[in-house]
Amino acid sequence: MTSLPLHYGKAPRWLVFRMQKLAKEMVTIIVDEYGVDTFLRRVSDPFWFQALGCVLGYDWHSSGVTTVLTGVLKTAVNKTELGLTICGGKGKTSRKTPAEIDQLGEKYGLSSSKLDSLLYASRMSAKVDTTAVQAGYPLYHHAFFVTEKGEWAVVQQGINAKDKSARRYHWLSENVKDFVVEPHDAVVGDTKKETVLDMTAKASEGCRKTSTDIAKEQPKKLKKTLLSIRPVHQKSLQEWIPAPLGKEYEVDAFSLPRSLNWNTVKRVYDFQPKNYEELIGIRGVGPATVRALALVSDLVYGEKPCWEDPVKYSFCVGGKDGVPYPVDRATYDETIEILENAVKQAKVGGKEKLNAVKRLRVLANQ
Repeated sequence: MTSLPLHYGKAPRWLVFRMQKLAKEMVTIIVDEYGVDTFLRRVSDPFWFQALGCVLGYDWHSSGVTTVLTGVLKTAVNKTELGLTICGGKGKTSRKTPAEIDQLGEKYGLSSSKLDSLLYASRMSAKVDTTAVQAGYPLYHHAFFVTEKGEWAVVQQGINAKDKSARRYHWLSENVKDFVVEPHDAVVGDTKKETVLDMTAKASEGCRKTSTDIAKEQPKKLKKTLLSIRPVHQKSLQEWIPAPLGKEYEVDAFSLPRSLNWNTVKRVYDFQPKNYEELIGIRGVGPATVRALALVSDLVYGEKPCWEDPVKYSFCVGGKDGVPYPVDRATYDETIEILENAVKQAKVGGKEKLNAVKRLRVLANQ
């Protein structure tokens, strides 16, 4: 399991500058040797992603690996002609993702329908990890990797200020068969929680279907049902969640909403979603609505949601915080120079130096 405790502060500029240069050469080699699709697959592997952050000299763990590494990759990759663009980022930058995706139409000659599908993938991946998987980690980072052919990967992260940890979600387009049925390549974090509402689990299939059916009923019927199942003074789902002996659940993330946004409920009713994906894709449908529908599905119709948590390094030049040792700037610069020269030689037809780098890797593993 990958640990992602919250680390505050910024990466020093001298390190970020070197990370960008080294990242550019490493990504160029990977794309030239194996193709851009292979790079997407590697980014969607949480352990490879973590190791890349370590190789570039950032923390061996911490939430900052996600935000700094994707920022470094975005700066390094978007200036190249590798057929790859990274959109989005941390905080307010994540909101620029749709506009950045739109710009790919001209850059890569993508059709309007392909752009629409990319916009949908970006929005739905964020929506699913905000509403369909509820573990107490609101998203604050969304990075969308796109190739010139329209293949994509997502690396996004949520933060839990209460226990000072983060959780990262990895998606890969070629493996997403359904946005609401186990769509992740990986979900990684610091701890595995006892109780997580996972509406993407296969075990939640009945609950997804029933939640959709309930949402298509008249809003006043849902309101009446919610009132009928809420005991006096009952404010959480705790009594309906089976707890193991000797343990108490943390139910803060599952507080039963005192009221729903009934305008949203009416909008859902008017829309009449065909399936659960359409349901949670409706603007305004958030965590509270999803929890309420899951509760009614469970208590009234006997279709239970899944409460199991879906959450499942190497060094080269040191780490930002001096762990396991301070960054060796001389070695870092020499590494960049070697890779830069290898890429230049490869581009003019001489791959001997690049092959020599490969042989060094083999020798290092002996």
